[in-house]
Amino acid sequence: MSVIELYDTTLRDGAQTEGISYSVQDKLRITEKLDALGLHTIEGGWPLNPKDAQFFRQARQLRLTARLAAFGSTRRAATPAADPNLKSLLAAETKIVTIFGKSWDLHVRDVLNISLDNNLRVIEDSVAFLKKRGRTVVYDAEHFFDGYKDNAAYALKTLQAAVAGGAQTLVLCDTNGGSLPTEITAIIHTAKRAVWVPLGIHTHNDSELAVANAIAAVQAGCRQVQGTINGYGERCGNANLVSVIAILKVKLGINCLPDAKLKELTEVSRYVAELSNMAQHANQPFVGAAAFAHKGGVHVNAVLKNPRTYEHLEPAMVGNERKILVSELSGRSSLVFKAKDLALDLSKNTPQAKRLLKLLQNLEHRGYHFEAAEGSLELLLKRQLKQFAPFFTLEGFRIIMEKRDHRLVSEATVKLHVNGVREQTVAEGDGPVNALDNAIRKALNRFYPALAQMHLTDFKVRVLDEKAGTAAKVRVLIQSQDPHESWGTVGVSENIIEASWQALVDSIEYKLLKDQKTEGRGQKSVKIRKTKALPRSS
Repeated sequence: MSVIELYDTTLRDGAQTEGISYSVQDKLRITEKLDALGLHTIEGGWPLNPKDAQFFRQARQLRLTARLAAFGSTRRAATPAADPNLKSLLAAETKIVTIFGKSWDLHVRDVLNISLDNNLRVIEDSVAFLKKRGRTVVYDAEHFFDGYKDNAAYALKTLQAAVAGGAQTLVLCDTNGGSLPTEITAIIHTAKRAVWVPLGIHTHNDSELAVANAIAAVQAGCRQVQGTINGYGERCGNANLVSVIAILKVKLGINCLPDAKLKELTEVSRYVAELSNMAQHANQPFVGAAAFAHKGGVHVNAVLKNPRTYEHLEPAMVGNERKILVSELSGRSSLVFKAKDLALDLSKNTPQAKRLLKLLQNLEHRGYHFEAAEGSLELLLKRQLKQFAPFFTLEGFRIIMEKRDHRLVSEATVKLHVNGVREQTVAEGDGPVNALDNAIRKALNRFYPALAQMHLTDFKVRVLDEKAGTAAKVRVLIQSQDPHESWGTVGVSENIIEASWQALVDSIEYKLLKDQKTEGRGQKSVKIRKTKALPRSS
């Protein structure tokens, strides 16, 4: 099969996701990332929008291999030359212009309020206007599949009108996302007999079939696939271009990207998620953090012997990695694998391994959750295996909350021992946990200046037994980050402050332990002063 064109619309269709709002700088950075991945066409937005117009002006300074496309609609004015939308597309100065028009007679009558014949003229002369001015025109046949199901003859006439105007690619859109792969395949075969220009596909995920429909369309003969990174888009989203690329390349052997670029998919997915201010779904196929995570003891045992037993491809092919989770459902294989990963000496068939597994199962029964708290898990294992010396020891803490000048203020006092020195500090915060965090950092900063590089990025509280009311146990999960990585820690207690303290202490001790390991490998790091091995009191 010939090369498939990858057409990305993250910056336009993806930007319509609830909660996403790209700045011009965001769009420029994403454009460069997608270009580096090797995508063929990047749709930059609708230049009738002032922000998108600014993007196109600034994008002219980028050195891109990919082609930029400006997006708009067929004319609304009486003539193309008088239409502000078409004029803005020309002003964007992109070689490729993509415009959409109505393929569904329902929309022509009820939305445009014009005759069916008039709509055909609108399509043809809008395309011709852009074509005559040197643009390569991609025509998006909006609602094509729904239109075909209602009035097949008319839907095909709209494609023929676009071809008469000079469109060089016709993109068939499942705009409402309600079509099935079998319908997509059959309708594309009919469309191919009605027009001679290359076809493309644009699918939405309202029936959770966007990727399946896109793949079916390629197998039916479409040569361009439109989609968005991570499946961003209005309502339920668009076809996830990350998954589409992986399936085309790995499963179908279609040359849509160079082999070396496939390994960048995970990085690109996470990069776009970060700039979109969206958490990447852990279970996202191919690139999610849990895409190759194994938890059940039987699964883990098999995967450690042969990964093919429970993995459909090698994670490294798409830049991801295998994760072996340790939990109450895990067997000793998971525990031994994790210990080995931490350079700890632990054999599967030993009383020590049995004891540790029983401990983990008991802790998870009490409410601990180590899948999202690998920092706490590593500390727990090293403490139990006598491979950890505490960096400080808590003597006690106190929290005071009061209302001052119509503002609620929290104050924390922390008493602890570091290097045989007793430290007592007081700090305020926006809440009791924030005050505790500030106080403990204040006490430790002169001993461990590397803590200045660390900050908390997420704080989650879950009530474990709602029926117990205010006496219920709570689980606190904290996510922390420094310039190099992020890590999770956990605490459980009937008292939310105590649970938070446990997670806070683990987050700080994990940071110090991580830096200590880095220093031990002879790498450049912030110097850390060691403390005496005092017993942990909390």
